[in-house]
Amino acid sequence: MTAKAADPTLKLVLGSGSPRRLELLAQLGVVPSDVRPPDIDETPLKAELPRPYCARIARCKAEAMMLASDEVALCADTTVAMGRRIMGKPADEKEAAAFLLALSGRRHRVITSVVVRRGDDFWANDVVTTVKMKMLSDAELNGYLATEDWRGKAGGYAIQGPAGAFIPWIQGSYTGVVGLPVAEAASLLRASGYVL
Repeated sequence: MTAKAADPTLKLVLGSGSPRRLELLAQLGVVPSDVRPPDIDETPLKAELPRPYCARIARCKAEAMMLASDEVALCADTTVAMGRRIMGKPADEKEAAAFLLALSGRRHRVITSVVVRRGDDFWANDVVTTVKMKMLSDAELNGYLATEDWRGKAGGYAIQGPAGAFIPWIQGSYTGVVGLPVAEAASLLRASGYVL
């Protein structure tokens, strides 16, 4: 999709209820004029791979947005992938523990797909970061689960929270792991004509 001319009258609508995405936009000096999380079905399709899944969900969120002619929507989806396995938000503490035990001592990928929509035009980018989690002791696992920080987090953890102590190494975008790769989001917004 080709870039549009900059339009200072455009308003940004964040299609996400994530407080982390709001904070990351604030790093760019951007405060959305509105926050409207779309309600879509995020169930993976049969045999769907993590990256196409993440890109599809971010696009579905953008397509579900009701926008005025002077509005641009920014939507994103973050998925933790262990090989071909998609690790979404854990349903309960038991699933969070299972995710963390699977990730313990291993590398995995965190994929964040970002979609910007203006009218019928879409700009999109997938950012893939490799993350290593240290071997977790039972005490570390149980201590972390007790914090409840895993709730609502893909893969059952957030790098910017207490689980950051479990991540000795990443290769790629730190802000992408948090939930919005700021450099790529800025590029997509500029392409849509939104003035940063």
